[in-house]
Amino acid sequence: MDNLWIKSAALAGDFVVLEPLQLDHVTALAEAVTDGEAWKLWFANVPSPEQMQSYVEQAIAASDNGDIAYAVRSKLTGQVVGTTRYYQVDAKHKRALIGFTWYAASVRRTAINTECKLLLLQNLFEKYGAIAAEFRTHFFNQPSRAAIERLGAKLDGILRHHQIMPDGSLRDTVVYSIIAAEWPAVKAKLMSKMR
Repeated sequence: MDNLWIKSAALAGDFVVLEPLQLDHVTALAEAVTDGEAWKLWFANVPSPEQMQSYVEQAIAASDNGDIAYAVRSKLTGQVVGTTRYYQVDAKHKRALIGFTWYAASVRRTAINTECKLLLLQNLFEKYGAIAAEFRTHFFNQPSRAAIERLGAKLDGILRHHQIMPDGSLRDTVVYSIIAAEWPAVKAKLMSKMR
């Protein structure tokens, strides 16, 4: 089966445009990440400005396996304010993870994240007929967990000692999902939040 199940294309809403990630985005992303310095959070996997070139190159290389990474551009300001992606895309089982998401501090908890998730989920469920979308985060990343739960995703479980972090600590990964049968209610909730 074609591993390029989800095609790389821009997704646009009222507040954001998700642009397929390109090397041209490196400078803008390096600037965006300085707003809040999220790379300093020990429980997050956010690149520093110095790591951004490598981060973007790795994301683009992963597209050979069907992953799709996006730069998040605010329609209001025209600025790139973060990044997100589909990863571990599984064409055979019609599911993908949504993650590697980070934003400039100034746009967190705004319509930006809500609309990003709406666009990604709508594309996945309605265009590609996915049976599930999955989200994973560090057990101690409470802001991320709260954001995922606000979407309406259900807790599937915790993968204990799932990964070794750059500092050598062991990450317990919290796994959430939204299944196709839940999508209409999740969509209605997200659209209501957008209003």
